[in-house]
Amino acid sequence: MRYGLSFTAVALVTTLGAQQAPDRTHPPASGPPPVLHLPSIQKRQLSNGLPVWMVEMHKVPVVQENLLVGSGTADDPTGKFGVASFMAAMLTEGAGSRSSLEIADAVDFLGADLGASTGVDASAVRLHVPVARLAKALPIMADVALRPTFPKDELERLRKERLTNLLQARDDPATIASLAFARVLYGSTHRYGTASAGTAETIKALTPDDLRAFYTSTFRPTNATLLVVGDMTPGNVLPLLESSFGAWKPQGSAPARATLPAVPQPEKRQVYLIDKPGAAQSQIRIGWIGVPRSTPDYFPIQVMNTILGGSFTSRLNMNLREEHGYAYGAGSGFDMRLSAGPFAASAGVQTDKTSESLKEFFNELNGILKPIPADELARAKNYVALRFPAGFETTADVSRKLEDLLVYRLPEDYFSKYVQNIEAVTAADVQRVAQKYIQPDRFAVVVVGDRKAIEPGIKALNLGAIKVLTIDDIFGPAPVVSQ
Repeated sequence: MRYGLSFTAVALVTTLGAQQAPDRTHPPASGPPPVLHLPSIQKRQLSNGLPVWMVEMHKVPVVQENLLVGSGTADDPTGKFGVASFMAAMLTEGAGSRSSLEIADAVDFLGADLGASTGVDASAVRLHVPVARLAKALPIMADVALRPTFPKDELERLRKERLTNLLQARDDPATIASLAFARVLYGSTHRYGTASAGTAETIKALTPDDLRAFYTSTFRPTNATLLVVGDMTPGNVLPLLESSFGAWKPQGSAPARATLPAVPQPEKRQVYLIDKPGAAQSQIRIGWIGVPRSTPDYFPIQVMNTILGGSFTSRLNMNLREEHGYAYGAGSGFDMRLSAGPFAASAGVQTDKTSESLKEFFNELNGILKPIPADELARAKNYVALRFPAGFETTADVSRKLEDLLVYRLPEDYFSKYVQNIEAVTAADVQRVAQKYIQPDRFAVVVVGDRKAIEPGIKALNLGAIKVLTIDDIFGPAPVVSQ
């Protein structure tokens, strides 16, 4: 009897297995994009006029609160590049009556995370905290955001760290390539042409008064918005915000925000070579100045770049990594800012395959100008659409999306219509933006690698004139870090 049952079970499993055998003759079809249900943004303001945007998310008992300030590294004054980045790094190094260690201890005790950072177009102080500890955490955040002390001993410690990082960056080919690419496109006097942390010269020269002056001119209630996302309601959180931020008043008058100068595109293709003797890889950056975030071509560009180099199955990655094995990965992207940031196609490739890799890069850059097959277009749109809702999973995710709405002045229904706008992109749209924004004959080509090994092969490609740059051309003289 026992054997009979066993044979019956085996027969049943075999039958079910035969019925459910997967069809491996083609990939499974993509399903429809998941429906994204976005909670509404509730807008208020404090008694001092500071705007407050709130989004309720009650599944997890945490709150994310960001103080977003509409100034970033692009607002660094000429001659003081790096001041915004340095200022933001110093905010948690001493504020109110607390030292940096006391701030860290108080935040850890509450089970919270508190940090400050700056980007190209905005700066932020961000707090993530269990909702039960919000009332105790907000005063600490307010001290950091409104009452930083910029202690000189902490400033000197961070200065040494930054100069040491700069020394290390001079020996990292990927960092050299990225900074060289920005420098050849924008030049040394444009803010986009220098690293966000500044140069050794500016880092050495910045004083507590410089940081305080930049802070005072940019951290102002008229230049800021509070974003609150999580397990709260306006009724219970607004009194806490009023208590911590309602008395914040601007100091002095705010200077007019400077407009970054326009930079002309390269007229013809040129190669820039930076020597790193003995390098096992060559770092490649190819491109020119891209588009601002406000471009009306945003959605066609997203689809076009997904096909070119914006996903694992993009043409660049499948060519250089999967087909030829020249690189661990290759890709491309548009860095969209308030002003036009760079477009770059990039990879780190085997030294002995540098010229071959450059040839394949330009095969794909020229190939994207041609009509896109319907199945490839559909896959790219599915890729963008299906992964989009994942950007709204956590309170931190949603708060960053709100930051984008504010910084880039996007309409409130932008995210709810995002997938619809992606799905509306046509093959003609993709070809049009490719031909407008991808012009390989005018691209700058930056290669960092062993010059002796790679220069002959690069010359044989006849990509354009070759200009040899030194690391000092990119970074300036190497800093001396005192012990």
